Amino acid sequence: MDPDTLSRRTVLALSAVGLAGCSAPDEPTETDTGSDPSDPSSYDPSLDHDETAWDGYDPEWSAPTSAAETELETEVLAETLEIPWDLSFTGNGELFLTERTGDVLRYADGETTTLFEPEDAIPAGSVEPGSDEDSWFVDGGEGGTMGVEAHPNYPDVPLVYVYYTATTDEEPVVRLAAFEPDSENPGQPVSVLAESPARAGTRTNIHNGGRLRFGPANYLWVTTGDAGNGELAADPDSLAGKVLRMTPDGEGAPGNESIGDPRIFTMGHRNVQGLSWLPDATPVADEHGPGPDEVNVLEAGANYGWPDARRPDEYQGTDYHRPVASSALVEATWAPSGSSFYRGEAAPTLQNRLLVGALINQRLKAFTLTPEGEELPALGETGKRHEADWLDDEYTVTSHDLLVNELGRIRHVEEGPDGALYAITSNRDGRANEPFPREIDDVLVRITEA
Repeated sequence: MDPDTLSRRTVLALSAVGLAGCSAPDEPTETDTGSDPSDPSSYDPSLDHDETAWDGYDPEWSAPTSAAETELETEVLAETLEIPWDLSFTGNGELFLTERTGDVLRYADGETTTLFEPEDAIPAGSVEPGSDEDSWFVDGGEGGTMGVEAHPNYPDVPLVYVYYTATTDEEPVVRLAAFEPDSENPGQPVSVLAESPARAGTRTNIHNGGRLRFGPANYLWVTTGDAGNGELAADPDSLAGKVLRMTPDGEGAPGNESIGDPRIFTMGHRNVQGLSWLPDATPVADEHGPGPDEVNVLEAGANYGWPDARRPDEYQGTDYHRPVASSALVEATWAPSGSSFYRGEAAPTLQNRLLVGALINQRLKAFTLTPEGEELPALGETGKRHEADWLDDEYTVTSHDLLVNELGRIRHVEEGPDGALYAITSNRDGRANEPFPREIDDVLVRITEA
C-alpha cells in the first residue's frame, strides 16, 4: 500500500475498542478511584507476584506452523504526534503514550490530551511533518521522554511510571520515576526508582534503552542502554546496559540472581528496546546491535555478552548467553524497537508470535519462536530461518516481514484491550527514509487483519 493513501480517520470506534471515554459527549462522567491522588499514603502500590494468575498464562502453548504473512489494514487514530515512543493501556481502558519531545499524553475519544512533562526532563527535538531534513542526531540525541507504564491497579493506584532523560547537578541521567497524572502537580515525581547514565564518553544522549513493562508476575521490568560505553554493560554494579526487574516501589525482585545491584535481572546488553513474554511467562527481549541485531530469551543472572560478543565467532568458547535470532544470518539491520507477543483475535495469522517494530528497514517483523523438536512454520515469501550452531538452541526462530515501508519507522507495537494491534511511528526523529516523514506523521494506528 502506498503510505500516502493511508486512511486519515482519527476517530476510533470506541464501542469496538473499549478505550476510556465511552460516554456520549453531553453525558457527565465521574470516576471514583477510591484514593486521593495527592496523598500517596491513601493507596497501596504493592502487588501479588504469582505468574500463574496472569491472564495470558498458558504453559501448554504451541507455536504456529503457518507463515506469518497476511494482509493488514491500518487505521490512523492520531496524527502529527512528535516522535511517540511508548504505549500503555490500563485496566479501565485508558491509553497513555509518550513523546520524546517531553510529554506524557492520554488518548481518548479520538483525541490526545497532554497531561504533563516530567520535572527536569531533557526533551528531544523533532523535524517538521513532511520535512526532507536528514539529521541523525536531533536535539536531545536518542533520549527524551520514552517508556511509560501504568500501575496494574490503575486508577485505584493512580501511578504511571515514566522513563526519561533528566538533568542533574552533574551529568545527565536516564531516570525511572512514578507520577500521578491527575494530581495538582503531575510533572513532579512521587518517587524516583532508578537512575543510570544518559551518556558516557559521548557528546550526546545515546543508547538509552527505555521500555517499561509490568510482567506476568507483576514485577516492573525496565530496559536500559549502555549510554555509549559498553564497559558499563559488563559492570554488575552499574544499571546501564541491563534488564531490570523490581517491585512497584523500586526494590530488586526476588530471584534476580544478580551478582551486583539487586535490581538487575540480566546484564551485557547494548540497547534493549523491546520486551515481552511467551505464554509460559518466559521473557523475550530484542536489542539494537552495532551491526547484528538480536532477539534474546532472558534468563535470570545471565550475561548476554556486550561489549565482547555480538558476531557469530565472538560467542565461541564463552559462557555468554546466546541469542535465539540474529540479523547476522540475514545480512540486514533491523534496528528493533518495541515488541508485543500477540495473542489477540483481530489478526489471527499473527497469534502466538513476537511482533517487533523495525526502525531502519521500516517494517513490522514477526518472529515465530518454535520450541526445540516442534514443527517449524512455513517460510512463505519473506521467511528466514535462524539456525546456526552459535545460537541458543532452545528455540528455532523464523522471521517474516509485514507492512514493509507502509508506516515508516515503527517504534512500538502493542496489543490493545480489543485484541487489535496498536503501533506508533518514529518518522520525525530525522532518521526516516523516503517517503517519510509525511504531512500526517507521526501517527498512532490500529492494525487488524484484512
